[in-house]
Amino acid sequence: MDLKMMAFDAPLFSALQHMLDAAVTDDSDKSISTPTRTYVCDAKAIAATLAGMMEYPNSYTFIIDMPGLRSEDIKVQVEDDNVLVISGERRREEEKEGAAKYLRMERRVGKFMRKFVFLENVNIDKISVVCQDGVLTVTIEKLSSPEPKKPKTIEVKIA
Repeated sequence: MDLKMMAFDAPLFSALQHMLDAAVTDDSDKSISTPTRTYVCDAKAIAATLAGMMEYPNSYTFIIDMPGLRSEDIKVQVEDDNVLVISGERRREEEKEGAAKYLRMERRVGKFMRKFVFLENVNIDKISVVCQDGVLTVTIEKLSSPEPKKPKTIEVKIA
């Protein structure tokens, strides 16, 4: 599938298309610089997951549309004490024998993932996650800002 035919001309999509084309080719042609299949899948998942981020005086809020997903399909983690990872998988409905068949499938299925790097001023123990009406809202409380350190003056002695 060519992403340019679908009106995705952005450099990110062009790079993803190049990586996908490289991943599909024969394994005997692989060089060291060719990305792994896992990396390509992760890149696709990240590019397909759109998010909004807002800063409030006391918190940061991340908003991601997750229509049709149950809470057990969504995973929210904190890695290395400063990276928020939102991931999961939207599965295609099982087609039952004798039932209707899809003529067109435009709904996105598959894995999704998004990573956000925190600044040092967040309290990772105070994270709330709510999924309501297909919108996932992750709120992370800010730490109170410490008082700025005053410069210390050192007396210069003449020897």
